[in-house]
Amino acid sequence: MTEYGIQPVDRRLPTEEAHALMTLVRELTEREIRPLAAEEEDAGHFPRETFRLLSEAGLLSLPFAEEFGGGDQPYEVYLQVLEELAAARLTVGLGVSVHTLSCHALAGYGSKEQRAEHLPAMLGGGLLGAYCLSEPASGSDAASLTTRATRDGDTWTLNGTKAWITHGGVADFYTVLARTGSSGSHGITAFLVPGDAEGLSAAQPERKMGMKGSPTAQLHFDGVRVPDSRRLGEEGQGFPIALSALESGRLGIAACAIGVAQAALDEALAYTATRRQFGRPIADFQGLRFMLADMATQVEAGRALYLSAARLRDAGLPFSKEAAMAKLFCTDTAMRVTTDAVQLLGGYGYTLDFPAERYMREAKVLQIVEGTNQIQRMVIARHLAGPESR
Repeated sequence: MTEYGIQPVDRRLPTEEAHALMTLVRELTEREIRPLAAEEEDAGHFPRETFRLLSEAGLLSLPFAEEFGGGDQPYEVYLQVLEELAAARLTVGLGVSVHTLSCHALAGYGSKEQRAEHLPAMLGGGLLGAYCLSEPASGSDAASLTTRATRDGDTWTLNGTKAWITHGGVADFYTVLARTGSSGSHGITAFLVPGDAEGLSAAQPERKMGMKGSPTAQLHFDGVRVPDSRRLGEEGQGFPIALSALESGRLGIAACAIGVAQAALDEALAYTATRRQFGRPIADFQGLRFMLADMATQVEAGRALYLSAARLRDAGLPFSKEAAMAKLFCTDTAMRVTTDAVQLLGGYGYTLDFPAERYMREAKVLQIVEGTNQIQRMVIARHLAGPESR
């Protein structure tokens, strides 16, 4: 962001506690995250200390039950925190979303004993998680995964490779989906695997267009032994657990996308208010004013859409269709708004001296992760018109 400052988003939060939380988040982002974002992203530096700080501040535990060290905040509040973090640095905002995704299976499907043993450290002990579903030959078709877990008494042995793992190689724990039965969606089971498990290794991180500070890597499971006490849910229940996690995770991606879009809009507003051509600020020219108006409208619409879906989730109502809609619309919005921000900055928008080009590169991945936007359209269409004919 340029030196002209940021106008805080006017948020409608449900409680005074949530307002105080948002003040804390804004102070933390301005002090600890935003000032180093451009330099550290350019250097490919993973901000592990930042995640420890977030853990100490209770920001890695917000949507989970207080009983196990969670913040007991509704998704409506948690997602707006994610948006603020992503606006400061997507590596951090998306990292928190992935950590939440990795805790979902244990929090939602683990036994009371498992939750008591593991959740407090995962939520507030400085640990960082990762979620392992995709494989080199199994992306959108997640039910075709081939990583296998074989049981021998009270121990499972995992063999296979996972791909596109955010925090791969740096996470303290992994929620892993592995095949324990026949082919298809019914033979998959979830496991909680320690990051230092023998036989677990990470490949070199992928060389990415954006989010260079967030490691994305393949994980190799070579005879990784996991006790049955780390199996999450029933044997064969892994695929429904995975889908449940992804429904909530899509809302996290939507919130992160609006954070990036808001940051790009703020940058464009600051630049066009101060850049002068033909004797006046370029923000006076109607063509550019209309672009800014469209950008702001899209950001507000995306925010309203993801919050509407979050409120359904908080009320215990079905929200799968709405989550897919939010992920689709918000990430497409981020791509449009960041591209327009680069255009509004002209030549400067194409340089590393301004963050607009970084926002545009980062926005692209949000249309791909946790279900491509083509998959989101399939999910929405199934809710509207029923399953496809075979």
